[in-house]
Amino acid sequence: MNRATAKLLIERYFRQLTEGCGNGNCTNEFCASCCDFQPLDNNSAAAKALELFKINAKLCDYHPSITASADGSTQEDSKMSDKDPGFTKEDFSEVHHLTENTVCTILSFCEEEGDYSALVRVIGRVFSNAEALMKSFRKDESNSTDNLESCKPADMKKDEKQSERSSEKTGASSAASLPGEALNEVFDACEVTVDIGAVRRVYDRLLSIDQLQGALVNALIYLTPNVELDLEYLDVYETNPDYLNIFIIVMENSNLHSPEYLEVALPQFCKAMSKLPVTALARLTKLWSKYDLPHIRRMMETFQQLITFTVVSNEYDGENLVNDDETVVAATQCLQVVFFASILGGDVDIEHNEEDEEDSDSDELTLHELLGEERLYKKGPRINPLEKELGVRPMDSIKPLIPFEDFINESLNDVIEMDKDFTFFKVNAETKFSFQTCPFILSVITKNQGLYYDNRIRMYSERRLTALFSMVQGQQPNPYLKLKVRRDHIIDDALVRLEMISMENPSDLKKQLYVEFEGEQGVDEGGVSKEFFQLVLEEIFNPDIGMFTYDNDTKLFWFNSSSLETEAQYTLIGIVLGLAIYNNCILDVHFPMVVYRKLMGKKGTYLDLSDSHPVLYQSLKGVLEYMGNVEEDMMMTFQISHTDLFGNPVIYDLKEQGDQIPVTKENRQEFVDLYADYILNKSVERQFKAFKKGFLMVTNESPLKYLFRPEEVELLICGSRNLDFEALEKTTEYDGGYSKDSQIIKDFWEVVHSFGEEQKRLFLQFTTGTDRAPVGGLGKLKMIIAKNGSDTDRLPTSHTCFNALLLPEYSSKEKLRERLLKAITYAKGFGML
Repeated sequence: MNRATAKLLIERYFRQLTEGCGNGNCTNEFCASCCDFQPLDNNSAAAKALELFKINAKLCDYHPSITASADGSTQEDSKMSDKDPGFTKEDFSEVHHLTENTVCTILSFCEEEGDYSALVRVIGRVFSNAEALMKSFRKDESNSTDNLESCKPADMKKDEKQSERSSEKTGASSAASLPGEALNEVFDACEVTVDIGAVRRVYDRLLSIDQLQGALVNALIYLTPNVELDLEYLDVYETNPDYLNIFIIVMENSNLHSPEYLEVALPQFCKAMSKLPVTALARLTKLWSKYDLPHIRRMMETFQQLITFTVVSNEYDGENLVNDDETVVAATQCLQVVFFASILGGDVDIEHNEEDEEDSDSDELTLHELLGEERLYKKGPRINPLEKELGVRPMDSIKPLIPFEDFINESLNDVIEMDKDFTFFKVNAETKFSFQTCPFILSVITKNQGLYYDNRIRMYSERRLTALFSMVQGQQPNPYLKLKVRRDHIIDDALVRLEMISMENPSDLKKQLYVEFEGEQGVDEGGVSKEFFQLVLEEIFNPDIGMFTYDNDTKLFWFNSSSLETEAQYTLIGIVLGLAIYNNCILDVHFPMVVYRKLMGKKGTYLDLSDSHPVLYQSLKGVLEYMGNVEEDMMMTFQISHTDLFGNPVIYDLKEQGDQIPVTKENRQEFVDLYADYILNKSVERQFKAFKKGFLMVTNESPLKYLFRPEEVELLICGSRNLDFEALEKTTEYDGGYSKDSQIIKDFWEVVHSFGEEQKRLFLQFTTGTDRAPVGGLGKLKMIIAKNGSDTDRLPTSHTCFNALLLPEYSSKEKLRERLLKAITYAKGFGML
């Protein structure tokens, strides 16, 4: 137990000894509310509190005795009774938990009296006491909706009836609009004992009464520290799973995002909720996944608002990390529950998974163990405990209730120190919180930083291991993955070299790539590698080779199921994609999204055909939606045929003796699923398996699969085609005597902005080695424009390794445009100019 927790417990014992718990029927001999208790002075109470802490004595739940009257003043219960004899008859002191009927009765009484003091007292007493709140609003207790309806003011009833009529007209239907019994049936599968419909109706009334707001806030402040301690040290949930009711009831409060909760009440509640065991969080996730979209979005926005409010209210730096802010960490962990609820509540596919490749053990792990680095390089993907308990992963999501992008918190991303966070993620996961354990809250830019650190550390590690081997074996160290290739034989040279490496020493693929073109002067500081990738892709995706088919409508490539090329060729392209991510290079590849889903472990399904094979998708969709007689009108069987790339017919039985099985209305879904499985999985199994094998040779130990979704992996590999040259101009730096105010620089940007789309891509290719923007857009690209002499007829040159443009100071804007266009149009090779 840490100091802060011990101090809090001792303070609770002290308050119990001096003030009592507020329960007039208390039987705890160590509580001032007990009738047999002998009063103590403060010094004696402090000593006694320390003694009780040491023996872990009983602690009472707190029953607050301070109440708020209608005019906002506070008084004690006994004084209230003295001033208003009417409350002696109806003080509701016997109410120890709430039902919908109870609230209705108290509301009716308060409205007749014109004073809500009695309701304030009861709400304060029940909502601040864990046991009382846990027993409230049970399904097994009689709740009368009619009684609560009768308590509502006339104008509220009128508004609700109008809302109901409007909902009926539009055909709107949600869990929120269901009647009480039907609503409970929806949630029964989650095995919770709370009548959620009743809770929502009660909150609707309570939150419309201004005098009750303070009571709810104060009650939550009293409640949560005790709940947090109970969960952390007393394992109360394991003893009584109904303890979860507390969190279900509190989260139904639609005012939790308001300012009066953000300072103290909500942060304390999040800390308590984060202490729930994973089984309880899974139950809460399943329950919330049944909620309608407005309710689950409200909860998401509540936690997001707390994170943003806390981040902007504090200053963080290398010493004061946001990872150490308990409020931000707890709110992020709570947001994770909503994240998985959004996935479960949406469209999910947990069945179609690719079989994972078995990794054979190698000496690499042993070497890392010898160097004491096994924690940094441990094999096997991370498993999120909640994800494991639920049996669902983010990549299983087809369409979540709330878009993934809405869970990203930009304010938080701005203050995370990724170098420190990466260390916590890889080494100190047991003692320090890393936001990479909740990657849904991070932007692709931030996650890419974490991946960059991981890749660089692995590169440096391979260098150390190489140095160790060379010392032991007396050989020349080779710290890089060196590829020496000829331009006119680039595929053959790269294939032979990478194939040898993958067979003899696959760990060499994790070294930093260093490419040399035979007969050229270029030194690879990144730019030569970029051109190598580009040339390899141009060759491999050449339609004449026949490895891939190209769709002129979608502009996308797909694996050629009839390819005559060896599996080694496909393994090479897989290695190239892996190396691009590993070496932070962007590739000009055009695959449908299903390729990245398959790389991440999912099989292709019917829905994936929409972008990979859109014509086939529409045909199969027509089969599923056909209203007539499918068997007689379409006359299809479970035998399909198509032509390969060379025009030869290919016949395939989706089921055994498929030509004898007609497609009917009853089995058409099976037909569509088997058809899609054949096109996306079975027909290209040999090619894709080799392709994936190559990809995993480089990325198998990377956190790529844990951190990124398939669409984000595509962005990592391909970059963005959205080119914002205005953002590039703002971040460009100048050297050699140039500045943003130099006339030649002003002319330069006017010329570049006047270029067409294709010319802009050529310029980007010339300057950086790729025509794509990096993750985060061109604003993340640090380009340098340096002076390269006075007016001359020489062309501009570039160092693509450093994104540097060497620009002579031309005498006119027209000459600048002519020279620049010639340079970007005819540039190819290194040391050619």
